[in-house]
Amino acid sequence: MTSATTQPASGAGGRHAEGRGYGLILFASVLLLVVGFFNLIYGIAAIANSHVFTANAHYVFGSLRTWGWITLIIGALQVLAAGGVMAGNQLARRLAVAVVGLSAIDQMFFIPAYPSRSLMIIAVDVVALYGLCAYGSRANLAPWPRGADWLRLQTAISGRAR
Repeated sequence: MTSATTQPASGAGGRHAEGRGYGLILFASVLLLVVGFFNLIYGIAAIANSHVFTANAHYVFGSLRTWGWITLIIGALQVLAAGGVMAGNQLARRLAVAVVGLSAIDQMFFIPAYPSRSLMIIAVDVVALYGLCAYGSRANLAPWPRGADWLRLQTAISGRAR
């Protein structure tokens, strides 16, 4: 009986293939954009002491207005970072990872004001964080291909699949 040895395909030695993960990074940046706008809206509502939030909530420190300002600033940073990630900027991806982490921590302190919304934002932050970290190489953060570049990318991917 002979034993067959298997060798990994060229370039597959434990690293992600080049060009893989475009969709996941795009998905994470769109999630970041959506959550950033949610945080902007809820930050403004908290600063205005809107009646959307739970009345007589007790916070670890500060008040609803304090957490509203913090959430508003984090939301603005998330929107900026999402634009940078969509443009293919490596520094923006790192900023996005930091801001998503801060957003999840912020939402833990915001739970007394609006529990279901805070838990939903934390879950979305975790998914976006995974998307930003799983395929964060420079090759995967190149600006999104258009036109003839897109056709060449599809041809290269389909050629590798064979």
